[in-house]
Amino acid sequence: MGKYFGTDGFRGEANKDLTFQHAIQIGRFLGWYYGAKQDPDKRAKVLIGKDTRRSSYMFEDALCTGLIASGADAYIMHVTPTPSVAYITRIDDFDCGIMISASHNPYYDNGIKLFNSNGEKMDEETILAIEDYIDGKFEIPLAERNHIGSTVDYESGRNRYMGYLISLAKYGFKGVKVGLDVANGAAWTIAKNVFDALGADTFVMNANPDGFNINTDCGSTHIEHLQKFVVDNGLDVGFAYDGDADRCLCVDEKGNVITGDHILYIYGLYMKERDKLLDNKVVTTIMSNFGLYKALDKVGIEYEKTKVGDKYVYENMAENGYRIGGEQSGHIIFTKYATTGDGVLTSLKIMEAMLAKKKPLSELVAPVEFYPQVLKNVRVHSKPDAQNDPDVQAAVSQVSEKLGDEGRILVRESGTEPVIRVMVEAGSDETCEKYVDEVIEVIRAKGHINE
Repeated sequence: MGKYFGTDGFRGEANKDLTFQHAIQIGRFLGWYYGAKQDPDKRAKVLIGKDTRRSSYMFEDALCTGLIASGADAYIMHVTPTPSVAYITRIDDFDCGIMISASHNPYYDNGIKLFNSNGEKMDEETILAIEDYIDGKFEIPLAERNHIGSTVDYESGRNRYMGYLISLAKYGFKGVKVGLDVANGAAWTIAKNVFDALGADTFVMNANPDGFNINTDCGSTHIEHLQKFVVDNGLDVGFAYDGDADRCLCVDEKGNVITGDHILYIYGLYMKERDKLLDNKVVTTIMSNFGLYKALDKVGIEYEKTKVGDKYVYENMAENGYRIGGEQSGHIIFTKYATTGDGVLTSLKIMEAMLAKKKPLSELVAPVEFYPQVLKNVRVHSKPDAQNDPDVQAAVSQVSEKLGDEGRILVRESGTEPVIRVMVEAGSDETCEKYVDEVIEVIRAKGHINE
């Protein structure tokens, strides 16, 4: 990770950690890097999408200003999911793509995510060069005269992305009652249209964005509301997205939450049964539940474990040719169809498995028995200082010894926030809570917590 960019872009509170000046500088760099740096007469072609945060409009204008000033043309998709930017960047031959979003974070945060021409997350070398430019280590010339760029309305790209999703469905959804929680975010322009086009009886909640209510008590981070919505309305299934719709969690017909780990099991097994699971592998992260691995073992599916972050999951998949991977949080990647997590695509794939097997979601996940897991986030002054504190490490080691083979503890730094995440899996919720709190108390006692 760099100075400004984490595992999922440059993220922070709008105009505090991430300012409009930063956005102008990023635009200036990208316009020059993909244009005049390569050829004085080349005009870079850059795609921009955003979520529904009020500040996203400011950052869109700032990025366009920087791009145009460096001689690039900025193509604007408006409010659209992150995976749509990755997809259109790739298929329409853009030099790079930009998504303005802080994903599942609250409305006052925002972020800038970058994609290369293949729709993949931007490489580290380019990110570090952007950071050097932000820090004033070199200058970039302004475009002049006929080299000054322009903006282009590109809402058609969003519509083409919707058409692509619809084309991937193998079955019609007629007669299936589906609930969608679009989190007052980017999916509100996409998800209902896709499900309606496929014939579902679609019930939508949290589809009234006002710039400030994205992720607020809704979406995949507050899935309890969708659970109630599904049960109260007698729905067959529910899908919850985050603010930029690159993740999806599900609710079965009984109101139970279906996590990313469940999704990996359901669709991994479905692929195996059809001889579509290349190398018989599913890619997970170290945060995946023990119960997932036990369930995969029972059906003879092998697995890889990466660091936390869909970036690392995708890198493993791309390097080895694997077809499905993801995170417990709902970032699921299907490399045959996408280069990043895609919430709406994931929900379509779950629908496919349900319809192909003619089983409700509750039956598809029945073989998976998860260990109780407690995860708490601790906001700290310095992530490395807290993580590397000898007393904190000793506390973690003590918990690990107590758990033995009956559980595990994982303490890691967030890639996008000033947060340390403490997670324990064990035989009971009480045991998990006890050991998580023990470690957090040491972090607090050593003065690392920013309260």
